[in-house]
Amino acid sequence: MKMDRWKKKFGRFMQRVIDNAMGNGLMQEETTAEGERYVTPGMPELLRQAGAESCVLLKNDGLLPLGAGEEVAVFGRCQLDWFYVGYGSGGDVSAPYQVGLMDGLREAGLRMNESLLNTYYAWTHEEDHVADQGWWGHWPMYHPEMPVDAELVKRAAATSGSALVVIGRAAGEDRENTLTKGSYYLTDVEQEMLQRVTEVFDRVAVILDIGSIMDLSWIEEYGEKLSAVMIVWQGGMESGHAAADVLTGRVNPCGKLADTVARAYEDYPSSANFGGLKFNEYAEGIFVGYRFFDRHPEKVLYPFGYGLSYTSFAAQGALTGRCEAAVTVTNTGERPGKEVVQLWCCPPVGRLEKPVRVLVAFAKTGVLDPGGSEVLKLSWDEKCMASYDEETNRFVLEAGEYCFLANEEAIGSFVLEEEVTVEQCEPLCRDSASLRARILKRLPADVASRGAAGTFADVLAGRMSAEEFAAGLSDAELEALSRGHGMMGSSYGVRGNAGAFGGITESLQSKGVPAIITADGPAGLRLRKYCSLLPCGTALACTWNTELIRAIGRKVGEEMIHYGVDVQLAPGMNIHRNPLCGRNFEYYSEDPLLSGKMAAAMVLGVQSTGRSACPKHFACNNQEVKRNTNDSRVPERALREIYLRNFEIVVKEAKPMTIMTSYNKVNGVWSHYNYDLVTTVLRREWGFEGCVITDWWMRRSKSPEFPKLQDNAYRVRAQVDVLMPGDMGHMAKKYRSDGTLLATLGKPDGITRGELVRTAVNVLKLALALSKAQGADGEMKEDMEA
Repeated sequence: MKMDRWKKKFGRFMQRVIDNAMGNGLMQEETTAEGERYVTPGMPELLRQAGAESCVLLKNDGLLPLGAGEEVAVFGRCQLDWFYVGYGSGGDVSAPYQVGLMDGLREAGLRMNESLLNTYYAWTHEEDHVADQGWWGHWPMYHPEMPVDAELVKRAAATSGSALVVIGRAAGEDRENTLTKGSYYLTDVEQEMLQRVTEVFDRVAVILDIGSIMDLSWIEEYGEKLSAVMIVWQGGMESGHAAADVLTGRVNPCGKLADTVARAYEDYPSSANFGGLKFNEYAEGIFVGYRFFDRHPEKVLYPFGYGLSYTSFAAQGALTGRCEAAVTVTNTGERPGKEVVQLWCCPPVGRLEKPVRVLVAFAKTGVLDPGGSEVLKLSWDEKCMASYDEETNRFVLEAGEYCFLANEEAIGSFVLEEEVTVEQCEPLCRDSASLRARILKRLPADVASRGAAGTFADVLAGRMSAEEFAAGLSDAELEALSRGHGMMGSSYGVRGNAGAFGGITESLQSKGVPAIITADGPAGLRLRKYCSLLPCGTALACTWNTELIRAIGRKVGEEMIHYGVDVQLAPGMNIHRNPLCGRNFEYYSEDPLLSGKMAAAMVLGVQSTGRSACPKHFACNNQEVKRNTNDSRVPERALREIYLRNFEIVVKEAKPMTIMTSYNKVNGVWSHYNYDLVTTVLRREWGFEGCVITDWWMRRSKSPEFPKLQDNAYRVRAQVDVLMPGDMGHMAKKYRSDGTLLATLGKPDGITRGELVRTAVNVLKLALALSKAQGADGEMKEDMEA
């Protein structure tokens, strides 16, 4: 026991060391936040709705919803040590308040078994049982459960007719979930708790407070002993209210799984190729998630898109065009509720191997009363149905019949008599010699130094273009625009910010260039201020409600205005390739369409306030272990159809002002140096015109195509505009130029001034858009207050 206490003290000490080095002081304790416990007007209601709509009902024999006034016995320490969200940059938000499960249930009118609750309260507050929050990269997987003996269960059953068993799992950045008891699997103590509760109670519901998929095979093993099972996810600061709303029937469950739940971990197609210390072969290709499991239904416990309701629905529809459909949804049950329509395309068999079906569109109804109906009109891009042909570098629709389903109902088909080219692309990440030739052919025209010719105010006023202003900057000023201020917690912004870039030197500031302030992250603003704590990304995806996500995004943007944040480092949107990825809780789904649409909704909401979102991590950041050095080796078809497709959707539909690269390599090249990803695909094929920044810090490397270029020059040639937070090392307190950007300026095969100006223009245009939006902030603040 003494050793355990020492580990806890050491862990807290290490977290303080890391926080001080990062300049943000962001510990888990609420005492680190400063100022008023500000609550963004309108945000709590939206978060409560999102938390409720994310709940996925896996099983129910009629126990749920719980009756008003009913006494319930609640087992499991997580009823008190609730996981509100995961750990790390995507979760460490200082919320102004947090509503846990027990508070939510009590406010909903349920009576608790107070004797049992007091037992858990006393046990969890004993020194040896206090929940250990860990430290960076060493977060807990779970909190050890209180042993439950038969006598305790019998005493609870003497006054309570129903039991809730709460099981929780942590999630966290910079580490993975593991194939161990207490992480992916239940612990022996949890199994014993379930066994003893189900032996005594006839009515038992299990509540899963988790951030990503865990082993659920035990649900079948317990069979009829479990009356209901519901995933409530890590639902943010309103999660207790949200879970109680669904458990008591105030809200009808309408969440649908954003991932497939397999019967065993070994059934996941990536299970044999995950966790590699040097690289991971994406040997499953395009057959990720349901694309694989539709071919192996015997391996599925709960399918992608699954979720029960307290009522029932029927859907009927028809194609109204090749890429359009109308679907009528009718509530055929006895309770009001919402329903999701999933529109599936079943492509023909051809020379290219294809999934059985592909999600091409989805929509959610409003609340339908019993007998009520709503017509949903859905449309989609032809590319959603297309397959990538690596031999010809084309997205194609092969000849044959394309059939469509609305949920499980057939709604029509069309026939193509011959193959159709949807899009012609360039080959990616292949031959270094051909890449060198392409880069040289596309280098921007060189720009001679013109000397100071104006100020940023001239750009704002329209008297000068960003290109003209950048051409007048010195080489040193252009270099400064290509990197951040230094460490996290820049003195130019609100305390706890993630860093600043743009006007970060006296010279640039004298010309009026503003500093651009960034802040993490996907679950809300990570500052030393009280900020809204959102549900985790997986929860938001399970709502399948893009209008709701967009509304939440707008409130995040309003909060950014309140605290002076320009760029939110979110949404996180990497594909759920494997359930063990520690950062899955930040991300949305196994499916690129659902992921892309959710991210687009969040970006549109944030940027409707004039602030910038920053989708991340571009691309293939599907593992946390060795994430800075690991190589994601992805076939080009899988890269384009799965791991880039969601980013393509967010770029084309939401036009984010900023995008962040990932830490890892993609097919041998770090993302922050990857010309084909950032220039060929992102900028040329998708038309992205914004600013690309690195994830925080990057790896040193030389360009294979241009050996004289290394580090920052290598990065700028790839059109990755800004090194964040500004230094190559984690522990630096301020920026120290390593000289790599300007070392080859003007030399054969060296960096060109035209490239420096191009990068500067991307940064200046972001600053211009943000500055123009600030003119409307006063009016927006009045609206927020109203």
